Amino acid sequence: MDNGLFWTADAQAKLKNIPFFVRAQARKHIEDAARALEAEEVSADLVEQVRLELGQ
Repeated sequence: MDNGLFWTADAQAKLKNIPFFVRAQARKHIEDAARALEAEEVSADLVEQVRLELGQ
């Protein structure tokens, strides 16, 4: 998407399944988690992991 991180197609699809009114906040948490892991890519697994941590 942007911010120097590559989002896989599966990760983008999972992000679109998050309700629009919290999507921006979820995206920030996901990208922060990717950076903390020093990942260059946001995977569907990471999106799912953060979603579970946020209790969704």
